[in-house]
Amino acid sequence: MEFDLENPLTNFDDFHVSSSVPTFIPSFFLVESDHMPTETYIKTLEASDLATSIRREAICSISQFSRKFSSFLSYLAVNYLDRFLSSQGLPQPETWVLRLVAISCVSLAAKMNKLEFELTHFQGDGGYMFEAQTIKRMEYVILGALKWRMRSITPFSFISFFISLFKLKDPPLMDVLKARAVEIILEAQNDIKLLEFKPSIIAATALVCASHELFPSQFPSFRKAISYCPYVNKENMLNCYNSIIDMGWRSNKAEDTVSQQFSSSERDMLKRRKTNDYGKKHTVHLSQVQHC
Repeated sequence: MEFDLENPLTNFDDFHVSSSVPTFIPSFFLVESDHMPTETYIKTLEASDLATSIRREAICSISQFSRKFSSFLSYLAVNYLDRFLSSQGLPQPETWVLRLVAISCVSLAAKMNKLEFELTHFQGDGGYMFEAQTIKRMEYVILGALKWRMRSITPFSFISFFISLFKLKDPPLMDVLKARAVEIILEAQNDIKLLEFKPSIIAATALVCASHELFPSQFPSFRKAISYCPYVNKENMLNCYNSIIDMGWRSNKAEDTVSQQFSSSERDMLKRRKTNDYGKKHTVHLSQVQHC
């Protein structure tokens, strides 16, 4: 079955019902930690410029190898990379090793998405040539390190769930909110500060940021809806919010999202909605996130 980042675990299609919680809770919350790098790996990156440089070089190679595919495939490959390095330890800073790991992660991500990934397109790229058998062996090493858990649970797995809590009735509003949250998630992956947060927290925070940008008057209700979810730790969401701010989150990209996603008439409607929001002189402060 084709892999879907928004619904990665085919045997968890249904939601579990908790008598103490008046909402349907996705089973992804129960197992998302199994798809994260270890705390030791994160601390190593935070404490070592060399370790950070090794990861950055590997991510650059992944971006190069996956440039013909969607950003989601690259995201999945980087997820494999972090979990693999977390399990096996950071390798020596040898370019050929990093490129072998990177091309293997991209190849596995392409296979999960049932996409054609011709290894011959990258032979000699950067001065290194890998035999197909060499890449295949590395793929098996990665598969073993990840315990064959290739259907990664990522922030994308939680976006639809959190949006459903907002009870939006206008499809264009839902689409633009989701699109902007997706952009924030993609932009945030390479920053090591975000590695410590669970995928669900990153998804919740991305939607908080997106709603802050696009619909400030509705922001308090959006924030409240997410904060009432029993699986969302408010303190962790605040810390994640601060980390996204620190990495240079750019509010002006919201206008780009609107332009790319909608027709001119829909853009006019959204702009009027946003203008009306600001006309109410509703100001959003970080303290509102902190005290939600």
